[in-house]
Order: sequence, then structure tokens, then C-alpha cells
Amino acid sequence: MMINRYSKYQIMWVFVHFDLPTETKRDRKNYAAFRKFLLEDGFKMIQFSIYARHCSSRENAAVHKKRVKKALPPKGHVIVFDITDAQFGKMEIFYSQKSAPPKDMPVQLELF
Repeated sequence: MMINRYSKYQIMWVFVHFDLPTETKRDRKNYAAFRKFLLEDGFKMIQFSIYARHCSSRENAAVHKKRVKKALPPKGHVIVFDITDAQFGKMEIFYSQKSAPPKDMPVQLELF
């Protein structure tokens, strides 16, 4: 079966980028709650305030995007977008000599 780019069964990655205030105690609590929600929903931290989650289809990606929308904190900016598994596989990640990749960094899946 050939999967085209419009197929609802295409493997996707959902990314969430956010910039939330942390000035007040309430802001920090909202930040922590949003981050906890992302982790509980299966997102992994790529960088500070950048999280990604693997989804088995476009439909599954849409479900997780709706969940993020429902969990939005009252202040700040949140960007949610999805990319294909092939696009994720083309991502280049560079580390300084003093840095090491995180141990739980998501990897591209290969299906044969």
C-alpha cells in the first residue's frame, strides 16, 4: 500500500513550542502544570520549551493537538504544529563539545 502525503495514516510528529511567563507564583504554577500535561500526554522535551510527540496517524496527531489546545495556560504563547516522520528524519541536531544528547531523545522510526 502506497501512502501519499495526504493520507490520514501517515506517521506524524507533533511539536509544541511555548513561551510562558514565570514572573509570579501563579505564572510558575501554570508553567509547571502545562509542562506536566505535555509529559503525561507522551511529549518528550527536545529543548527547553520545545516538546515533541510521535503519532501513528494524522487523526492521532489531531487528537493530541486538541488536547494541547484544551490545556493552554491563561498567559503566554504556544505554537503547535505537525511534521511527517520523513521531515523529522531530516532534522539536524548539533551539540557543543561540552554538551551531550539527552538520553531520552526521540529517534526516527523506520518501517519496512
